Amino acid sequence: MKIFKKVMLLSMAMVLCLPAMVMAAQQEQRHDVLVVGAGIAGLSAAWELSQKNFDVAVIEMSPTYGGTGLMSEGALCIVGTPEQEQGGEPDNPRVAYADFMKAGHDEQGPGPDAAWVTYYVNESRREIYDWLTGFGVRFEKKVILMPDNTVPRWHKVAGKGRGLLAPIYRECGKKGNVKFYYRFKAIALLRDGNGRIGGVRTQRLKDGVQTDFMAPVVILATGGFQSNLDMVRKNWPKDLSFPDQILIGGGQNADGSGHEMAQAAGARLTNMHYQLNYPTGLKRPSDPSGNRGLNAYCDMSIWVNKTGKRFMKESRDTRKTFPEVVRQPGGSYWAIFDSAARKDFHVSGWTREAIESQLFNNPQSLDFVKQAATIRELAQAAGLPPETLEETVRHWNEMVTAGRDMDFGRIGTSRSTWAHPPRIEKPPFYALHFMPLTRKSMGGVAIDQSCRVINVSGQTIPGLYAAGELTGLAGVNGKCTLEGTFLGASILTGRVAGRAAAAELAKRKETPH
Repeated sequence: MKIFKKVMLLSMAMVLCLPAMVMAAQQEQRHDVLVVGAGIAGLSAAWELSQKNFDVAVIEMSPTYGGTGLMSEGALCIVGTPEQEQGGEPDNPRVAYADFMKAGHDEQGPGPDAAWVTYYVNESRREIYDWLTGFGVRFEKKVILMPDNTVPRWHKVAGKGRGLLAPIYRECGKKGNVKFYYRFKAIALLRDGNGRIGGVRTQRLKDGVQTDFMAPVVILATGGFQSNLDMVRKNWPKDLSFPDQILIGGGQNADGSGHEMAQAAGARLTNMHYQLNYPTGLKRPSDPSGNRGLNAYCDMSIWVNKTGKRFMKESRDTRKTFPEVVRQPGGSYWAIFDSAARKDFHVSGWTREAIESQLFNNPQSLDFVKQAATIRELAQAAGLPPETLEETVRHWNEMVTAGRDMDFGRIGTSRSTWAHPPRIEKPPFYALHFMPLTRKSMGGVAIDQSCRVINVSGQTIPGLYAAGELTGLAGVNGKCTLEGTFLGASILTGRVAGRAAAAELAKRKETPH
């Protein structure tokens, strides 16, 4: 039963650093369970709890649900689907397990969590595909082959991120026992008199009013930390130089606040240097600060540095492309393509109409989107050496015609679309200025197989669970990810956390306290 009242929290202790005298919040609410974060992991957990008829409060600092997933392509890595069978590319857990473990291998570190990888490859069809299609989510027929996968596994949802998130959100509301509290920022975990996690202190963003949400079980699903450049820099991989410039590409609220709350409660943080940052960052035209970026790409383009020369084999293999981009003068490059390739230009989460109106036809994009009738004029617009760029494009076209990239081995080396590029010859021509982009956290709060949070001594913290990117996706990726595993693992861990929390709550109801 939900109740509002003034309280003095004489038996509660704040977990985060607050003044020595713990003051009462202005309001209190009581629920069976709290979910902090209304992204895809939080929604997945809330749905599981709703099915057991628990009173669920979902606390979200944004004005709406969805988190980072809303601005994504809505693509998921799934093993053993009908689409794979129909496309003549059958998959199985054994092959998938080998791909996961190889892609995420770390010679100097732990790499992927074998137990969670095993669960993912064996259960993704049931836990992700069957679950979503049961809600009416539709997958495109063609499954895409992405780097480090033996067979195509990248399943794109019709409607991108919104087409994925909206049905889950809708299902969460069907029983009426899940209530969303938007524009409430979680600022601290609370403990009861026995030291158990017993609630969350929040601040309502519109007026600063503090409310304590009380429940015997809390699930943290607050996302990653890639929008917090201080945390990104602090946990930057030691074997890679920090870029001269880097755009923020994490979710608006992926600020690491969940990591800080959990750590203050004694949680262990693990593999925080496992970060997946992209070389495909494009400034967001609508961002007045110039600090936030979009994840954008064109498989038909070539990449040139400030000298006007290609410097690597262009691909979506972030593990290889990101370090090379960072090493370029100024830490950036220009993607060069022609009018025929414009239709293949993608921005994660954007429709074709949005790409045209907000990027190519937007005066606010003129600084980083260049267009010209000739390659020479394009070079001049982008500040590149005209003769060099002309020679680069001429040489590229010769290699495309010959079917062999003699410089970097890109052409015809795989089944991916980027390995079968066209000539750059149909005006107008385009140059877009790209730079590194923060994107995903692959390390985070340590959890067990039930998504219970583990403390620095290796013990679980009573009453506290975590899911999604906050946990580094339970370590399924290791040092490097297979594309589509972020949304997939968020669903998986969210559902596991929800079921485990529901089981604990059911047991508590049976046992007197």
